[in-house]
Amino acid sequence: MPYVNIKITREGGTTPAQKAELIKGTTDLLERVLNKSPATTFVVIDEVGLEDWGIGGLPVEDYRRQAER
Repeated sequence: MPYVNIKITREGGTTPAQKAELIKGTTDLLERVLNKSPATTFVVIDEVGLEDWGIGGLPVEDYRRQAER
């Protein structure tokens, strides 16, 4: 019973269609590679606010500003 948790930032307005494609693609991959049943494969997508996402010890927005320099 695979459980996959995909975390993405809330920016950019991920559409329901894009999320459905992620769920289907992830499920198909697990079925193809690991022979896992789609009926028992769980995929959860969490959208995380930029203020709650960090890279390199910085909030993502600060990290991006620093990387632009």
